[in-house]
Amino acid sequence: MTSSSKANATETPAWRPETELVHGGTLRSQFNETSEAVFLTQGYVYDTAEQAEARFKDETSGFIYSRYANPTVAMFEERMRIFEGAGAARATASGMAAVSASLLSYLNAGDNIVAARALFGSCRYVVEDLCPRYGISATLVNGPDLAQWEAAIKPNTRAVFFETPANPTLDLVDIAAVSELAHKVGAIVIVDNVFATPMLQRPLALGADVVVYSATKHIDGQGRCLGGIVLGSEEYVKDHLHTYLKHTGPSLSPFNAWVMLKGLETLPIRVRQQCQSASQVADALSALAGVSKILYCGRDDHPQAALAKQQMNGGGQIITFELEGGKASAFAFLNALRLVKLSNNLGDAKSLITHPATTTHQRLKPEDRVELGISDGMVRLSVGLEAEEDLIEDVTVAVAASLSAR
Repeated sequence: MTSSSKANATETPAWRPETELVHGGTLRSQFNETSEAVFLTQGYVYDTAEQAEARFKDETSGFIYSRYANPTVAMFEERMRIFEGAGAARATASGMAAVSASLLSYLNAGDNIVAARALFGSCRYVVEDLCPRYGISATLVNGPDLAQWEAAIKPNTRAVFFETPANPTLDLVDIAAVSELAHKVGAIVIVDNVFATPMLQRPLALGADVVVYSATKHIDGQGRCLGGIVLGSEEYVKDHLHTYLKHTGPSLSPFNAWVMLKGLETLPIRVRQQCQSASQVADALSALAGVSKILYCGRDDHPQAALAKQQMNGGGQIITFELEGGKASAFAFLNALRLVKLSNNLGDAKSLITHPATTTHQRLKPEDRVELGISDGMVRLSVGLEAEEDLIEDVTVAVAASLSAR
């Protein structure tokens, strides 16, 4: 099998999302195992030389080499494809492998990419530093400002790229409106949907062409493995993405794919609970002295609350807030936490927190962080599955400790 667009031999019923995430795309071996099998193999054998020739010519279906495709990886790809409503999907070794592949497999020298300024630090590196090395010009805009998108998109713009909600500022981009602008010049729209998760936001249904995920985050959901995935049309995957991944090799390991399949089974339950807890924690933080600003997509005081309600099905699991007193107060707060763990990851069953200015966005120039609104007092909290009361108690005590550092 050289493509994951059709991992099932027969069409499955139109199941609801929760059911798809348990059963979608399952491939069973001759042993009819209940849990998906882990095919830890590099290569595959052929019955005849003629069969091998036909498979390499893509005249018959079947697996060739696990850098190209693998049964366990194909199950993960197909399950995500069905759930997302995409034409095809390809998994990668990490979220950043997915982001870079989605762009570099499609763009050529002389093309232009327009991207939202508020991006994860590594995503900005790919757009600002890496793409221009290959003759691909990059233009950054303020994501929420549609006028800036309209002014920046040019005849040679071949792709637009953005996160929504953005890391860590939770800026939102109007997916439908930006997609309409991009499609006028024939550009494709690539959305990093990791913060919203596929449970809360469906970019393809809103007009986007390609969706990327760091499966490392909510899809795994328990801090175990790295992984990524790119979803789009069959044409995009066949004509651009598949060949790029086949020859450059950022393949997802079969074991990691199996872990991601297990993560998908509990994704709806985890996301629902995390959203509920995040809403409660955000409300509690907003009432504390020492917290100067709080950003949560599910609150009415979010700067783009109306858009959040329009394109998201829930507030998400991420809360970003600022502590009065800058870096000293932020560090005092972080060091006083006992339950929430200090880590630059997110989407875990464990609540995790980080200081973006010195971790995920430290490579940005200070003036760029100021432009994005990433202050020295800002922290980003990924709410996990602990009891809401314990989380609220932990952050309340830590905020009190931060007051002494001002």
